[in-house]
Amino acid sequence: MLVLLYVLLPIVIIAFIIGAVLKNKGKGDESVFRHLYIYLVLFATLMMTIGGGISIFMAAADLVSPPAFYQSYNEFVDLKNNEADKKESGLSEEELRRQYETAVNDHKDRVKNEAKNQLIKSLGFIIIPLPIFLYFNKLRGKGESL
Repeated sequence: MLVLLYVLLPIVIIAFIIGAVLKNKGKGDESVFRHLYIYLVLFATLMMTIGGGISIFMAAADLVSPPAFYQSYNEFVDLKNNEADKKESGLSEEELRRQYETAVNDHKDRVKNEAKNQLIKSLGFIIIPLPIFLYFNKLRGKGESL
């Protein structure tokens, strides 16, 4: 969202400068600022809605196919053996395999839960700005001012 602020802020400043210049030259009036405001709100809400849609798609992709567990079984065994050397107790092959499978399943479950959480958060970027976009688009269509 910070990137959106960095992109949107210069656009707003430039738009108001252009509006002020037009008004000072006698070519514009208060309606220029109103139309400019409507278009800026439309732009901002549309960008938020598009960003929310992209984020929903990415979260759904993580939910359907979570990223792989990046530690191989051999790396897991080496790590456990190093820990066992420090504690002076060894683990059997079955126990290591069971712990590895548990770690892999826990990772998949964690990624899926994070994807569900991101999906819900991303819906906010569609549900909140969409009615504002529709309202201002209706104002633009009628040619009314605020």
